[in-house]
Amino acid sequence: MWRRMWAIVVKELRQLSRDRMTFGMIVMIPLVQLMLFGYAINTDARHLPAGLVDLSSSSFSRALVQAVEASQVIDFTTSYANLKEAEAALTRGEVKAILYLPSDLTGRLLRYPDKAVHGNYFAQPVGQWLVDGSDTVVSAAIRSLRSMPLDEVMGNTLAASRVSLEVVQYFNPEQRSVVNIVPGLLGVILTMTMVMFTSAAIVREREQGNMEFLITTPVRPMELMLGKILPYVLVGFIQVSIILTAGHVLFDVPIRGGLDSMALASMLFIFASLTLGLVISTIAKTQLQSMQLTVFVLLPSILLSGFMFPYEAMPEAAQWIAEALPATHFMRMSRAIVLRDAQVFDLGFDALWLLGFTCLGLLVASLRFSKRLD
Repeated sequence: MWRRMWAIVVKELRQLSRDRMTFGMIVMIPLVQLMLFGYAINTDARHLPAGLVDLSSSSFSRALVQAVEASQVIDFTTSYANLKEAEAALTRGEVKAILYLPSDLTGRLLRYPDKAVHGNYFAQPVGQWLVDGSDTVVSAAIRSLRSMPLDEVMGNTLAASRVSLEVVQYFNPEQRSVVNIVPGLLGVILTMTMVMFTSAAIVREREQGNMEFLITTPVRPMELMLGKILPYVLVGFIQVSIILTAGHVLFDVPIRGGLDSMALASMLFIFASLTLGLVISTIAKTQLQSMQLTVFVLLPSILLSGFMFPYEAMPEAAQWIAEALPATHFMRMSRAIVLRDAQVFDLGFDALWLLGFTCLGLLVASLRFSKRLD
């Protein structure tokens, strides 16, 4: 019995050694997970992009800005002339927070020191943080900057050692995490299902013996690729409808943006995900390999897209990888449209990126399929 079992074990090991794709996944999947969790994933939000509206333009405001930047929680990337421009940038997702310093900042600093009541804090806030509250991790990081030291910069010019800043949360004043999760879940579920549907499309034809039939038909490679993905577009829209409706009814997640913008963004992402699955299908030789490659793509899509961890907290190398994933761009679009009432045209870069990814993916899949026909 043991000799017969050992013969089967040897046969399986030899077969596995000849299957380079499976052997590669055995090595790559744990390495990728280790690198993602050990290097790229960081729950501490650091160097968040922020905007500045400084109507004071005084030495005190410059000292306050320097004190805020010294915390390394945020980086001031843009200055705005007025609050309206800053709020528009916050809606588009260009910045995560806005520091608003009023024109009477100097007067507030000199007029309201009150150590008897507030210890070493100023009695009245001297400015405001306007925060994108749709991401609870980001908003929690900004709330840690509600008070900032000025004595380190200004010496003994001021009576108090710290100043307070009021925090105003946009888009999610209740600070509910489900508000941020539901729009992000759209990207995760669509990635999982759309890529999985088409990743085995070409492989299945080969395993079922239909490849010879496809060769003899007048169907062109590009026509075949489009024919493979179009039926699943409707499936994707059904999933989007289910998630948004259930999220709104069961968890009271607001849908502030227009449904037309959401439909257009979803369509771009569905096509991009289906195309990614087709490319995988032209690489894999068996359905098992296509599933392994799907998992290989799915893990970074969940961990690096900003769904679970702040995108801005990742190292620059991880952000470059995230930018290559369709899920990252759709995650920004879905949250901006659903929670911040943004329009697709406000998110032009992400929309064009998804469109370009779809066109490139269809071209690559068609060329690879053509080579197999030769």
